[in-house]
Amino acid sequence: MQISKILKQEAVRVISSASSKKRLFQEIADIAHGIHGLAPEKTVEALLERESLGPTGVGHGVALPHARLDHLEEVVGVFIVLEKPLDFGAVDRQPVDIVFALFAPESAGVDHLKALALVSRTLREQSYCTKLRSNPDPSTLYTILTENQSVQAA
Repeated sequence: MQISKILKQEAVRVISSASSKKRLFQEIADIAHGIHGLAPEKTVEALLERESLGPTGVGHGVALPHARLDHLEEVVGVFIVLEKPLDFGAVDRQPVDIVFALFAPESAGVDHLKALALVSRTLREQSYCTKLRSNPDPSTLYTILTENQSVQAA
């Protein structure tokens, strides 16, 4: 699996600020609706429901919110860089400024886990995240995210 298979260029955004995690989820849902046709209300609800199981802030300023949704045929993503970091309840208590949201069909099974593993492994590299943080242009961010196509999920 490759990031370019789950992330479209128009799903990469830089957002100046989000006042809360819920507001960020609404922004993500609006983007997912515009690009993938996902119902915004159900998307926010699914993200909040998953988040209630435990925060998806994985540390070092990175969050990987994810959810399974009906009426979706493949795993898709939305990538956001926040200009103003947001408290996300991350494991290291650091605010989050890199968010890669993933959405999978209810029946995705292994594909959902492969996508999560790929994104997690990619964003675990601090030098990679530094490069993302220093480029405020969405098209440049997309290029950075998709340039290393040799990274494979487990």
